[in-house]
Amino acid sequence: MTDWIERLAPDWTPTWVISLGVLAIGVLVALTAHQAAVLIVRRAMARGDGFWRQLVTRTRRPTRLAALILGLGAAAPLADLSGEQLAMLGRVLTIGFIVLCGWTAMTALDITAMLHMRRFKVDVEDNLLARKHLTQTRILRRTASVLIVVLTIAFALMTFSGVRQYGVSLLASAGAAGIIAGLALQPFLTNLIAGIQIATTQPIRLDDAVIVEGEWGRVEEITSTYVVVKLWDWRRMVLPLTYFIQQPFQNWTRESASLIGTAMVYVDYSAPIEVLRNKLQEIAAASPLWDRNVVNLAVTDLTERTMQVRCLTSARNAGEAFDLRCEVREKMVAFLQAELPQALPRERFDLRTAEAPA
Repeated sequence: MTDWIERLAPDWTPTWVISLGVLAIGVLVALTAHQAAVLIVRRAMARGDGFWRQLVTRTRRPTRLAALILGLGAAAPLADLSGEQLAMLGRVLTIGFIVLCGWTAMTALDITAMLHMRRFKVDVEDNLLARKHLTQTRILRRTASVLIVVLTIAFALMTFSGVRQYGVSLLASAGAAGIIAGLALQPFLTNLIAGIQIATTQPIRLDDAVIVEGEWGRVEEITSTYVVVKLWDWRRMVLPLTYFIQQPFQNWTRESASLIGTAMVYVDYSAPIEVLRNKLQEIAAASPLWDRNVVNLAVTDLTERTMQVRCLTSARNAGEAFDLRCEVREKMVAFLQAELPQALPRERFDLRTAEAPA
């Protein structure tokens, strides 16, 4: 092939230009073949499952890099390169191959996670099992991604003799250096290990309703180092992963998405409790937020002037439980104002006429 290019090129053309032409032709042929293969596969998957079309999209770039490496590797023996140039090209191809292996591992990891999560649906009412697997998959995938990136960079650096020798000398005197590195990376490593603990034990999951630092919210995102909790007023509280391992917090949806909401009403001692209990059942039965499981009214406390009445109603999730609690409060107060005004809290005074002095 080199002789054929030399016959076509002018006599004054430098040898390195011819060599670059050979390498460019190899790269062009490889990329053209890759593009043709991608178009054929896409056309074949045009009417198939959306997952396979997404698979082709995800693997397009790694396979393009593989085609580039193959094209350069196949054209290198045909190009008129010196020993030093061949060694340099070989190092470039080696680094490219290492990057390709890391990229392939990352793509395989993403595809495995996609295949696993295809069996679960998060956008359903009872999504506890789906959220459990989604949390595990995301945390473990991000942890594995960090390890793959670190290993890829390490193997790529080891292809350079200077860096490799420096690494050996560093390991030989790794006493103080190891202690310094360990102290510097302690927060990162602690959160990384905490992420693995959360993925396996799962004290929290995505979309869990939690109370942290006195604030109610939902777990919106779990990364490899921190957790984002979306509060009720749309603020975001960002907490390190170690918080959920070392600090106490409330998880309202640990075992089930259903919750029992509490609404407190304060009434006078003359209030008819049985009438209020029947009214609560009527309010719950008429509400689409009630899940038809729990409805109860009981007197839970007494003060000098009022009785504390607790209204319990259950709902399918935390959001509906909050709305149902508000609805029960509003309708119970409206019922007291309209039908039982005498049952509202009152102040009593004993007015007695003082006896006249003798």
